[in-house]
Amino acid sequence: MTNRFLIFIVSASLMLGSGFSCSETVEHGFEAYKRGDFSNALRIFRLAAEQGDSTAQYNLGVMHYYGQGVPQDFREAVKWYRKSAKQGLSTAQYNLGVSYDNGQGVPQDFKEAVKWYRKSAEQGYSIAQYNLGVSYSYGQGVPHYLKEAVKWYRKSAEQGLSEAQYNLGVSYDYGQGVPQDFKEAVKWYRKSAEQGYSIAQYNLGVSYHNGQGVPQDYKKAVKWYRMRAEQGYPDAQSNLGVMYENGHGVPQAYKEAVKWYRLSAEQGNSVAQYNLGVMYHNG
Repeated sequence: MTNRFLIFIVSASLMLGSGFSCSETVEHGFEAYKRGDFSNALRIFRLAAEQGDSTAQYNLGVMHYYGQGVPQDFREAVKWYRKSAKQGLSTAQYNLGVSYDNGQGVPQDFKEAVKWYRKSAEQGYSIAQYNLGVSYSYGQGVPHYLKEAVKWYRKSAEQGLSEAQYNLGVSYDYGQGVPQDFKEAVKWYRKSAEQGYSIAQYNLGVSYHNGQGVPQDYKKAVKWYRMRAEQGYPDAQSNLGVMYENGHGVPQAYKEAVKWYRLSAEQGNSVAQYNLGVMYHNG
């Protein structure tokens, strides 16, 4: 009922850069892009990119990645990311790392992904710091080294990235790369949960339910379970059913318990299926 879990996401958060050079040409391209005039933006970015402007090169890569104004072409995206990344643009370094990580436009190569994540992370780019932590957690492209993973999660978490805050919380919860510390786990779960990261909301509910790192508080457990349950997560729905069945943190309400067990059971949660069966058996 109260299992926790750790998930990692390596995602391409590909965004149009906003740190433009002083070049009026690039500014005009950005204005065209914001208007949805992709063909004109592409023409302007290409002109600036061919003259060596790193932001234009990056933006040109983004447009090829998404197929904006041109057919989608991951190889062409990588070409422009690389030109920009070699000039030190952290967002381009990150996106080049993602390309290697996912094998988009280049053969999949975790070591090469880590190389570019590190360059970006060392410039303080929080998503790259997070992905570098993920690489150490999985041992992809680098040795499996949880202390190093925690180091990068912390750097990212302190900049406010909710996924990194969650993973840092899990690290403290299980004592992975750091001494086990439930209070510290709750601290980071809360930061992530308050940003709306639903898995952290569930784990924060578990912490209140079990009284780990915080005083046991069923009402607060229900609050955080409900947030996750309403997004369709079966474990949270099952746990919310338990709270209604037992009257923990909410008035006892068997109909409401059945409602949440059913939603969870229909998604294959075995605990909810069993509890729902018991409810039918007992009427």
